[in-house]
Amino acid sequence: MLPWKRLLRPLTALLLTAAVALVPATAAPASTAPSAGWNDYSCKPSAAHPRPVVLVHGTLGNSVDNWLGLAPYLKDRGYCVFSFDYGQLPGVPVFYGLGPVDKSAEQLSAFVDKVLTATGAGKTDIVGHSQGGMMPRYYLKFLGGAAKVNALVGIAPSNHGTDLNGLTNLLPYFPGAADLLSTATPALADQITGSALLTKLNAGGDTVPGVHYTVLASKYDEVVTPYQSQYLSGSDVHNVLLQNLCSLDLSEHLAIALLDRIAFHEVANALDPAHATATTCASVFS
Repeated sequence: MLPWKRLLRPLTALLLTAAVALVPATAAPASTAPSAGWNDYSCKPSAAHPRPVVLVHGTLGNSVDNWLGLAPYLKDRGYCVFSFDYGQLPGVPVFYGLGPVDKSAEQLSAFVDKVLTATGAGKTDIVGHSQGGMMPRYYLKFLGGAAKVNALVGIAPSNHGTDLNGLTNLLPYFPGAADLLSTATPALADQITGSALLTKLNAGGDTVPGVHYTVLASKYDEVVTPYQSQYLSGSDVHNVLLQNLCSLDLSEHLAIALLDRIAFHEVANALDPAHATATTCASVFS
C-alpha cells in the first residue's frame, strides 16, 4: 500500500512549484508601479487608440512584475495602459492571482469600471497572461463585461485548464490532495483541466458575441499543457502559435509575457487590426 499521507505533501509541493514558473525571479511591491510608466489616470485615449488597455496578470504574478516589458511597449505606442492586482489571499503579499477565479472576475469588473470612468472611454481592451487571459472570459460571460470590452488578448491563457504535463492526473491517487489544493490555492484548483469552474465557463461555447478574441501560444509552454488547450473556438477568434511566425522563438510560459517582443507585436496587431503588420523574427527589433 502506498504511504498516502507521506506522499501527499510532496505532490502538493510539486504542483505549487510548477505554478511558481509564472513568477519573475525578483518581485517588486505591486503598489509601486513605475511612475513614468502606466496607470496614469489622467491619460485620455487618442483617436488612433481610442480604448484604454487593461493588463491582467497571471497566477502568482502581480500588476507590476508581469508587465515590465509589455506595459512600456504599449505605452510607447500611444496607449493608455492600466494594470491591477487581484486574487489576493490573506497574509500572502506580492504573489497574487490565487483566489477563486469567479471572485477575481468581480475584481476585474470593478477595475474596468474605474478605468472607463477615468478615461471617459466607452469600452476597453483586455490583455491577460495565463489565468489573466482566461479569467476575463468569466467577466465577459457572466458579469456583463461583453458590453464594456472590445477585445480580449490571451497570452498563454489557461482557457481549458492544464494537466501540468500529466501531473494533475495523479491527484485522484492521493486522497485529500484535491481538497487541499482547493482550500489553500483556489485559483490553481480552478485551472486544472475539467474543474467545475472551467466546465461552467466553457459550457455553451468559448466566446460571447461582440468581443474579438486573440490567443497567443507557444509550443514550449510547460505550465498550461497541452498548449493546444489554450486555443478558443468561435467565429471571432484568432489563435496564434508563435513558432509559426518565428521558428526561432523559444519562449516558454513566463517569457512569452515578460520579454517576447514577437508576442508583443502580435498583441499590438490584435489591439489595432486596421494597422496590423506582419509579425516575423524581425519583430524583435520593432
